[in-house]
Amino acid sequence: MSADRTHKTNYILAVDDTPDNLILVQLALEEEGHNVVLVNDGPTALQQIEKSPPDLILLDVMMPGMSGYEVTQRIRANRNLPFIPVLLITAYEESSVVKGLDLGADEFIRKPVQIDELQARVRSLLRLKQTIDQRENFVSCLTHDLRTPLLATDRMLSLFQKGVYGEISPKMSKAIATMSSSNKNLLQMLNNLLDVHSYEVGEKILIFKPFNLQQLISEVITELAPLAEEKGLELALELNPETDEVKKAVSRVVGDRLELRRVLANLIGNGIKFTDIGRIDIRLGLSTDSAWVILEVEDSGIGISAQEQATIFERFRQGNHKRSGNGLGLHLCHKIITAHQGTIDVQSQLNKGTVFKICLPRDNSEKV
Repeated sequence: MSADRTHKTNYILAVDDTPDNLILVQLALEEEGHNVVLVNDGPTALQQIEKSPPDLILLDVMMPGMSGYEVTQRIRANRNLPFIPVLLITAYEESSVVKGLDLGADEFIRKPVQIDELQARVRSLLRLKQTIDQRENFVSCLTHDLRTPLLATDRMLSLFQKGVYGEISPKMSKAIATMSSSNKNLLQMLNNLLDVHSYEVGEKILIFKPFNLQQLISEVITELAPLAEEKGLELALELNPETDEVKKAVSRVVGDRLELRRVLANLIGNGIKFTDIGRIDIRLGLSTDSAWVILEVEDSGIGISAQEQATIFERFRQGNHKRSGNGLGLHLCHKIITAHQGTIDVQSQLNKGTVFKICLPRDNSEKV
């Protein structure tokens, strides 16, 4: 039994506690030209996957110690892994299949395994893997290639606005400003798309360091205050409650400061965007068990329907309101908070405002 990847064709990991079943799978797939690695239990499989992610995983459902269900669930929970198709091998009826698919498996095959069926399902899943990999590469290349001309256009429009190429009329100045705004929006959308892609394929690198969350929020508020003032909105930050424990906890949050700044800018910016009268309140505090730093951004704006709340953090899910964006901002916020082992939720009523609640793990070394 070998755990070495000998050559690059299609690298398939087969997991089963019965040696005879593994030999059958190995012979059937090597006949198709695949490189097959065999392991006989779930923990060893997870170690091998972490060490060298395969192109496909064949996984027996019933194994002692750790079932195929749990292995599947752990694979799908590992954000650092690329997409790997999982083919479950089961001797049970539909209920077990449903459970496996719900946990993240892509296909199943029943025992006793028929060689031609096994080979056909493996070919199908490998085509799926190839399609998804090509799509991900396309998205990455596309966003990178489009950013270059957009950045050049942004620079050129800025020079026009500064009069570098001569005086421009008020009418032309207004037209250039509109073009510049549209170009910046498109550039921001591409940046968000690229970041979402980086999170989804596990290529986003986060730098976790202690920082002062209250100070960061104050910086974002200062930056966005002119937008709030322009609409006559109040924008305020408060500690709730204002105790020494809360002050100490929010002054030392461990995370990627730049990424969390993006979350704050998005939520507070949305609050301003969707509020015409009233205020946006940002509150900082601790959970009842003091294990989490709680951040709430509440506005008195137009609110979000129950139907939209159910899908608001999904990619490209736009609201029905005319001011809704491209459907990437909140999805990216969710990705960032999840990467920080935290949670983000929303509560809202139409025409009564919205509250976004973020929970971030507290730095245990700073508990008092």
